[in-house]
Amino acid sequence: MSKAENRGLDSLESEIEATRERLADTIDQLAYRASPKTIARREIASLRAVYVAPDGSPRTDNMLKTAGAVVGFVALVVALRKLTR
Repeated sequence: MSKAENRGLDSLESEIEATRERLADTIDQLAYRASPKTIARREIASLRAVYVAPDGSPRTDNMLKTAGAVVGFVALVVALRKLTR
């Protein structure tokens, strides 16, 4: 085997090793993103962002909208129950 062929093989081996490392990193990132604990944390953070401003103060406008929707739903259920009796 000539020196040029040997360098080509070494280069190919180092490329394969670098590709393996990138693939392992990608798999680790995907496993982290797909873990139930990570998904739950992400969902809790997004829900908290709806009701709490970045400065920590409550977002009363969103709280009132949610409360109004809940009250409206309960009123609808009560009305439907009264109609079916």
